[in-house]
Amino acid sequence: MTTEPRPVGEHTRSPHVPAAPDAAPQQPVPVWRPNTPAAATPDTTGHRQLATGLFDSTGAPLTVHLTGLGCDRLETAVTPGGDGVALIEATTAAAATVRAEWRVPCVGATAYWTPDTNASRWLPPSWIAPRTVSLALGAPVASLVGADDSALCTAAADETSAPVRVGAGVVEESGEFAFTVEQDLTPDGPPLRLRIDLSGRHFAATLQAVSAWWAEGLHHPGVAPAARMPAYSTWYSLHQNVDSAAVERQAALAAAVGCESIIVDDGWQTTDRARGYGHCGDWEPNPAAFPDPAAHVAEVHRLGLAYLLWYALPFIGRHNDAWDRFKGMTLREEPHLDAAVLDPRHPEVRAYLVEKVSRAVEQWDMDGLKLDFIDRFAVTDPPPAPAGADRTAVHEGVLQLLADLDARLRRTRPDVIVEHRQPYVSPGLWPYATMVRTVDCPLSPAENRQRTVDCRLTAGPLAVHADMIMWNSAEAPESVAVHLVNALFSVPQISVDLAAQSPDQLATLRFWLGVFRRYADVLQLGVLEPVRPDLGYPLVHARDHHTTVVARYAPLPVALPDRHAANGPQTLLVANADGDPVVLLTATRPEQALARVQDCRGEILSETVLDLVAGVNSVTVPTGGLLTLTREH
Repeated sequence: MTTEPRPVGEHTRSPHVPAAPDAAPQQPVPVWRPNTPAAATPDTTGHRQLATGLFDSTGAPLTVHLTGLGCDRLETAVTPGGDGVALIEATTAAAATVRAEWRVPCVGATAYWTPDTNASRWLPPSWIAPRTVSLALGAPVASLVGADDSALCTAAADETSAPVRVGAGVVEESGEFAFTVEQDLTPDGPPLRLRIDLSGRHFAATLQAVSAWWAEGLHHPGVAPAARMPAYSTWYSLHQNVDSAAVERQAALAAAVGCESIIVDDGWQTTDRARGYGHCGDWEPNPAAFPDPAAHVAEVHRLGLAYLLWYALPFIGRHNDAWDRFKGMTLREEPHLDAAVLDPRHPEVRAYLVEKVSRAVEQWDMDGLKLDFIDRFAVTDPPPAPAGADRTAVHEGVLQLLADLDARLRRTRPDVIVEHRQPYVSPGLWPYATMVRTVDCPLSPAENRQRTVDCRLTAGPLAVHADMIMWNSAEAPESVAVHLVNALFSVPQISVDLAAQSPDQLATLRFWLGVFRRYADVLQLGVLEPVRPDLGYPLVHARDHHTTVVARYAPLPVALPDRHAANGPQTLLVANADGDPVVLLTATRPEQALARVQDCRGEILSETVLDLVAGVNSVTVPTGGLLTLTREH
């Protein structure tokens, strides 16, 4: 389903655009001099200046300025976190808002990376409003990236449930880049904890280190194997026009091309086809379309696929019996959606949703759930906890809801599959999800590529899925392959009518889904190194000890990995998603390698021994094709 709910009868999604330059600034970044004296000396107004022991790209020491708004005393600590990394901690003796601020020279900077950055990767001005992240929206991490893909500064907070305000931007007066992190603290609550990385490593390595930091002490139940294999989704191909026969027909065809699960989206619960949300909340199958859900799921299992069912978890629609029951237990009404957002702080709301949603697994034997629109629980100004609520903060209610649902589902199916989606990518949700999918971007392969890579960098233990891949029925097989290669470093979800595809389109699909399956370990679990975030990742690498996979989305040269360094990889795959068929391989020394070139359908065009020279070597790989280079031992 979509990133923004569709109004009734409306078929477009709202674009994500940065704040307009003339928007009123929310928190101007104060001016300070970066070379503050090194001693951490408190003053009487809740200010501290902390020497971090770190040095920026110009060699200047980094100082973090801490301000306690509402208190006159801060307790702070700085702990080395490894080469070029420092951990900052701040606590208060009274309820207060604590703000951390620091600057680095904006020298050689090319991109500002966050989990929800738009494709331009622009460097925002420092006066832009900070983004508020919470359990249901975003993640508290950001990275300023330099021209050589090194991280000039990567920073993260470890508060992944309660709201945290993260600001950053160019200081116009000095040419510096300012970071701010602001968190509300209480004496008995968790401290403000920050991780600042000035190591200068590749930005992807610093982000993956943040994920490892978040994962410390966190238990994740594991990812079912089917969640890492290609899937079929009914959304773009069928939209709400789903019934048992249509789903089973597509399931049989999907299994034949290499999918291992099917995700049945909106429409199973209603006869309405207006694409609103007025019929969400009762979560009863449409009896005309799905008269016997358990028998239907058994048939899909017989075909060899796992089965996931869609739920718009927060919505209660006007046109069902639960509307009157929960009318006073909502966060807000959304008339344009014909629905309201339930307030998870009420135990009655949570118990109702758990009971309704768990039926899919307990009664119908489904393998998992697609939990949509959890980000709708995120509220900027939540109403006070109402009568009957047993949780004060909305995020606490969301966390309890998901924990209760997870516990209930795992009683029946310990390896249950649960899909979440951008923008709710907080590590606080990791224990209650198996996979995370990118935002809707139909027929936008470059956007799918950027979003899947973004998710991969901070997804922790979760399998990352691409948005559903679709194409026009007249699309050339080479272009179908380009769509697939743009999702190569994630799990593809296919969403076209497979019965309407040409033999060449199906051959392309079978071939590339075979590549996804055969190399799933290196593609999904290997070391991921995307190139040039400012250009949308025109080249992406993944590697393990044996294999390197490179996807080429622009006419850029591909460097052969050094196999003489630490028993380097023996196999190199180059997937060509660019229109230029001439792939330039750069080698550091002469060597021989067996080269196999396949077209988009997997047909072998050539197999030959290449005599590679030190320097540039050219190989012809058609658009949508694959080069497999096996080097001599």
